[in-house]
Amino acid sequence: MNERAVDVLVVGGGPVGLCAAIELSRHGISVLLVERHQGTSIFPKARLITTRTMELFRAWGVEGEVEAAGMPREEYLAVGVGSSLSAPDFVRSAAELDRDAPQSPTYTFLCAQDALEVILRRLASELADVRFGTEMTGLRAGGGGRPGQGVEAVVSGPDGESLVRCRYLVAADGSRSGVRDSLGIAWEGPPPLGHMISIMFEADLGFLPADRRAALSFLTDPPCAVEAVDHRERWMVQTGYEPEHGGSPEDFTEEVCLRAVRDAVGVPGLPVRLVGVLPWLQQAMLAAAFRAGPVFLAGDAAHVATPQGGFGMNCGIQDAHNLAWKLAAVLRWGAGEALLETYGEERRPVAARTVDESLANALITWRMMEGRLPMAEAIRQQADRRSSEGLVLGFHYESAAVVPDGSAPPAVADPYRTYVPVARPGHRAPHVWLSGDGGQVSTLDLLGPRFTLLTPAGSGWAAQASAVTGVPLTAVEIGGDGPLSSPTWAKEYGLGPRGAVLVRPDGHVAWRAHDAAPSADALVTALDTVLCRP
Repeated sequence: MNERAVDVLVVGGGPVGLCAAIELSRHGISVLLVERHQGTSIFPKARLITTRTMELFRAWGVEGEVEAAGMPREEYLAVGVGSSLSAPDFVRSAAELDRDAPQSPTYTFLCAQDALEVILRRLASELADVRFGTEMTGLRAGGGGRPGQGVEAVVSGPDGESLVRCRYLVAADGSRSGVRDSLGIAWEGPPPLGHMISIMFEADLGFLPADRRAALSFLTDPPCAVEAVDHRERWMVQTGYEPEHGGSPEDFTEEVCLRAVRDAVGVPGLPVRLVGVLPWLQQAMLAAAFRAGPVFLAGDAAHVATPQGGFGMNCGIQDAHNLAWKLAAVLRWGAGEALLETYGEERRPVAARTVDESLANALITWRMMEGRLPMAEAIRQQADRRSSEGLVLGFHYESAAVVPDGSAPPAVADPYRTYVPVARPGHRAPHVWLSGDGGQVSTLDLLGPRFTLLTPAGSGWAAQASAVTGVPLTAVEIGGDGPLSSPTWAKEYGLGPRGAVLVRPDGHVAWRAHDAAPSADALVTALDTVLCRP
């Protein structure tokens, strides 16, 4: 049996696993990713990419590629309801693009998962060892070369079996995670909310006027949903079946699927080509723990949201972003093992809230389908909850990897919809446009796979930062004029003339000095605290 050693083994080659491999590699960590399927997904299981995830894609240099593969924001950030797409009672409501766009240099976008995975796989393969058609068949903790640490895994692929020794393993192997089950981590939540069937098809729906095209339409006769896949010819109908009444995926023959598509569109003789049929469970689940020793759960292996809102994939990608720098810190920067405990402490509450909000979105649809909510009110509520920047940008962390500064979080009337930018420790560093030599630059563009110290020009903190060693740290001075300038950024970050903000590699504020004498010792103490060094 062949043997090899890597820092981290990633199990699962969906969006979360691929993003974990990308971000770990950006930190200089050796990664092997294994995925049992031969290729990327042929089904657009997820489509909505939140603003925060688009910010990561911007940092990785693939934002433009993703947008080219997706659907125009102006046309498809909308929802509709009606008896069918052609019915007189069909109504549509679009998201308010201008309301949230100023909070970021980018914005939420629609790109079907089958197209997105191709982009992510290409990037991951450029940075890491990515092997599709390769399955992990055995797992034993304690094989990493240190007592009580590390993993030994057996993987089987086209070249036979190999023994992989790694320090850590990231399980991104989906809601039916074999890794989670093997670790005995409980899977908590209500019974399945529905047994679903996705029918992907190709059809020319160009005869539908613009006000009947939406990213997602909920239809009532019969109950189903229609999703735009590529906004040109690929679409998907989602419907359900009831096992308790004898229903099963086998019921969805070609004839049944064609009828379901034509009923949804409202055109009996519509020319249709069926592309595929996929059964799935609508669930809302959460793992009891996100870590067991050297093994970490991420994405659907750790939490499953309903598809209502499009949060699941994005929440998983944020898991990977949070975990990657912490693994790098322990492996390369002398951080304490206790830093890894903050992964679950930070991400599990965010995941729990995300799952709950997806359930709240689903409740709107259920009430409409049951006739307890008028369609006009349902579409108003659905459109209102398409704006979710409070959820996807406004969350914050409280853990040993954050140094509190005594300030309180902002009071927000609607924490789901409304995001209030704040540089309070634990929060995402706010986006502020700066004037640069080459044009506008976002404060987020200054961040990277390292710690970043943002400080007013002439504060003296940059000189102190240069004395810090052993940790990747870049100091950036921002002035009222000069190469990087903004008249408002310091105020928006809550800083005086001698203030400074230390931003973690995942873009969340680690520490803030509102206005204090520059001190290398203060920086070292903050870093030691965040890195959980003894």
